[in-house]
Amino acid sequence: MHLPAPQLVHVCDLSVEIAAPVEVGVTALGMRRMIPITGGTVSGPLMQGRILAGGADFQLIVADGTQAHLDARYVLELSDGARVFVQNMALRVASAEDSARIRQGQPVDPSRVYFKSQPKFEATTPAWQWLSEHQFIGVGMRLPDAVHLSFYKVV
Repeated sequence: MHLPAPQLVHVCDLSVEIAAPVEVGVTALGMRRMIPITGGTVSGPLMQGRILAGGADFQLIVADGTQAHLDARYVLELSDGARVFVQNMALRVASAEDSARIRQGQPVDPSRVYFKSQPKFEATTPAWQWLSEHQFIGVGMRLPDAVHLSFYKVV
């Protein structure tokens, strides 16, 4: 049996402001880094607001440096005052050269980088409960001083 492919509905775009990476060091699994999240904006057809300072993106860069496994956790404050906890798990894959540029804070053409994510949301008010009742997928782009994300609801 072949089931129909899911459809995507654009929820919002995030412009995430970040500080300089904190290099934790090399572990048995790879290079660990922590990128502080200092703020940002949320805009889009289904969600608007801001990203509160205090979150972070915890990264594991695998041994050859071409893959980064990302675990970003932060809080959105939406335009109606509701707060939403976000955990966004992502995979970023690029050539060794482009990966090195990203780690050094240099720009890389986004078309040369695979950057997809699975955001999960925890809402604090009934109006936003639908966020915990759906699956979402995201696409991302890393800039030297920010990360841009677009989130889509899977329907």
